[in-house]
Amino acid sequence: MADIIKQELGGVLEALLDDYKEHKFIDKVDIFNQPDKNVIIDILHKVQEIVFPGFFKPDTYNTYTVRTTVSMLLEDVMYQLKKQIGIVLRYSPEFAQAGADELSDEAERLVVEFCKTIPKVRRYVEMDVHAGFAGDPAAYNREEIVVSYPGFYAIFVNRIAHELHNLNVPLIPRIMTEHAHSLTGIDIHPGATIGKYFFIDHGTGIVIGETTQIGDNVKIYQGVTLGALSTRGGQRLRNKKRHPTIEDNVTIYSGASILGGDTVIGKNVVIGGNAFITKSVLEGTKVSVKNHELSYNYDGTTPVEKVEDEDDTSWFYVI
Repeated sequence: MADIIKQELGGVLEALLDDYKEHKFIDKVDIFNQPDKNVIIDILHKVQEIVFPGFFKPDTYNTYTVRTTVSMLLEDVMYQLKKQIGIVLRYSPEFAQAGADELSDEAERLVVEFCKTIPKVRRYVEMDVHAGFAGDPAAYNREEIVVSYPGFYAIFVNRIAHELHNLNVPLIPRIMTEHAHSLTGIDIHPGATIGKYFFIDHGTGIVIGETTQIGDNVKIYQGVTLGALSTRGGQRLRNKKRHPTIEDNVTIYSGASILGGDTVIGKNVVIGGNAFITKSVLEGTKVSVKNHELSYNYDGTTPVEKVEDEDDTSWFYVI
């Protein structure tokens, strides 16, 4: 086997080098002008330690007061984030031809503006913790939600990334939310706007699109899609409202799909599992799949029994 590798190595190498000469987009050689994904994830971890100082301990240094710990973390975050933002700013047309000093100054301004939003993020995630505990009888305490719930982690990351997105920072917000996506199976675009007291239960397979707007006290379950009605328009649809608006006090059960930028789910609506919705739903409505039927056959000889449960609303509240 080793002899075959030696014989074939040169040919494979030459084929690759010839392929590089075709100047595909993926052949771009610009390593030092690309953001460092590992550094950005490390920044995210440090921001998590700042937001939750009693839950996550820095492993790079030991300190004895909250003030000293947060000061060192904040300095790290601001220094590293400034470097990464300075790199990605060139992806903005406004700064494509900017000089090093201009990029540095703008990056520094953005870092300061972002760090000023951290107290606001803390207020929101505090409410998210309480929403999770109030909404999940399987949670024995709030600490369990902070340290272990994937839905809560995905929400936290979105709240951080959303602030950077609002500052028009390229690339970095998406790197953060896709990192959370890879860990949790929950895909929330950093452009999505999420209100207070938000809870994701279970979470796997949830998709929340860029222009989604979610109000206060909303709860969603696994497999829910808040998506676009059609993406055939491609880049022509950029900056258009493509995803639904979910108003306050809405519950959306597993497997439901709510699509379209003109679709508004009114206050106090309950969306049943597996519903497919492309039109607005009036306030206070309960939506379920029509003619939901259950069939039972226990031993192969008992006749199949069909049970109509259109009038049974208890299933709305059991997961």
